[in-house]
Amino acid sequence: MRTIDRWLTSPWRRSCVVAVAGTLPVFAFPAPSLWWFAYVALVPWILLARSAPTGRRAAYDGWCGGFGFMVAVHHWLLPSLHVFIFLIAGLLSLLWAPWGWLVRRFLGGVSSPGRGAAALLVLPSAWLAVELVRSWQGLGGPWGMLGSSQWQVGPALRLASVGGVWLLSFLVVAVNVAAAVLISVREARVPAVASLLATATATSAAWVWSPRPEVDGQVRIAVVQPGVMDGGDRRFDHEEQLTRRLVGQHVDLIVWGESSVGFDLGDRPDLARRIAVLSRQTGADILVNVDARRSDRRGIYKSSVLIGPGGPTGDRYDKMRLVPFGEYVPARSVLGWATSVGKAAGEDRRRGTEQVVMNVGHGLRVGPMICFETAFPDMSRHLAQDGADVLLGQSATSTFQGSWAPEQHASLAALRAAETGRPMVHATLTGVSAVYGPGGQRLGPWLGTDASTARVYDVPLAHGVTPYVRYGDWPVHGALLVLAALSVTEGVRVLRLRRTQPLVPPARTVHASPVRPGR
Repeated sequence: MRTIDRWLTSPWRRSCVVAVAGTLPVFAFPAPSLWWFAYVALVPWILLARSAPTGRRAAYDGWCGGFGFMVAVHHWLLPSLHVFIFLIAGLLSLLWAPWGWLVRRFLGGVSSPGRGAAALLVLPSAWLAVELVRSWQGLGGPWGMLGSSQWQVGPALRLASVGGVWLLSFLVVAVNVAAAVLISVREARVPAVASLLATATATSAAWVWSPRPEVDGQVRIAVVQPGVMDGGDRRFDHEEQLTRRLVGQHVDLIVWGESSVGFDLGDRPDLARRIAVLSRQTGADILVNVDARRSDRRGIYKSSVLIGPGGPTGDRYDKMRLVPFGEYVPARSVLGWATSVGKAAGEDRRRGTEQVVMNVGHGLRVGPMICFETAFPDMSRHLAQDGADVLLGQSATSTFQGSWAPEQHASLAALRAAETGRPMVHATLTGVSAVYGPGGQRLGPWLGTDASTARVYDVPLAHGVTPYVRYGDWPVHGALLVLAALSVTEGVRVLRLRRTQPLVPPARTVHASPVRPGR
């Protein structure tokens, strides 16, 4: 251990090790069998920040670990953003600097049971504050939240219905902190064990007592996934052929992926007529996604458009939350040079102004979201509050085939379903498409990135209000209260220290008496 400590005295080596430690939590995301790894992946990072010689170095360790985490969780953007991804990660990772300082403040040096117990509350709250800030759409949105790694764990999905993905992130960090305390802080092991027992108890209580969605019906929803295909007309022709296979299968709704129609239907009424014919043949409304410049020339929009047997029904949802650099360039006058470095948007897409719940017949109400909007828990929560029976996500991940992005994107729908108690359909152009029931359980097979097909899913409907839909982001509010109380406590402590410090008398010069001659 002393050898390792001596080796880490080099600032450069220590920074590299901390950055690598920050990447470890990301390994819990892509593989469903590694969900458990999230509960110990933060321990090396915590131990390194705890052992920092100064508070400034601990804050720097927080930044280094955050840099490793952000690069790892967004590494699939490297072909698009190139070197720009490191600049973005370097800026966003500053959010973890206070977290690193707090790790040393509560776990560093000679700890005590009180400080150890406080760490189990303060450090998860500080992590949640980081996730809250970086979840702002202008900073890239809530992609890679720590709680999202638990999308396939039954008890975790039950907890998501109580406090959303925020509660899962809080508990994952709390378990990591408790594990780090058990390893390195002997004086605080009792609170750490108590925290682990409390987590297990809370999970069990949520499993037993939290309201379960009451299944009271079923609909048949088809997903049309054409696969990787160049050219808007060619892709449309293939989607048309796949949709015809659904004739006679008694579907209630057909969903095409994001950018499934590359022309504005006002400019191409022939396409609208062809989709209407498909609707009449299949007996179901078809939700398509138009990515084109509006016929009124107001700009490029991404829009979910519902088409019935008689043509467009008038139900349209325009995407509200755009992907930074992918669909618009923030502060284009300053950062417009990014278009020459990577695959940044050459022209900004226009934003919608409000979410929409659509009536698709048979009394079914659906709430569409487009692409990475499915990462925002507040959007699906608002759709559930507005009466949506089914949540729909239309996506296109063709740029990132061969990476882990399609699988992770599809997994987010499980959390949105569990949080709201509403089934969710995630339909893409090129995979991965997936469907989840009201409790977040997977329905039927995933449609992989190599699939080109139309698939019908029997989707159970459920009603009732989950605690998360009713009370919203209460774990975030609780975390902010904890941090506010910490700030007040620290302020009072500093004032007391200043008042109790003894006053140092002013320095005085004492002149010695002159020595008289002869004495």
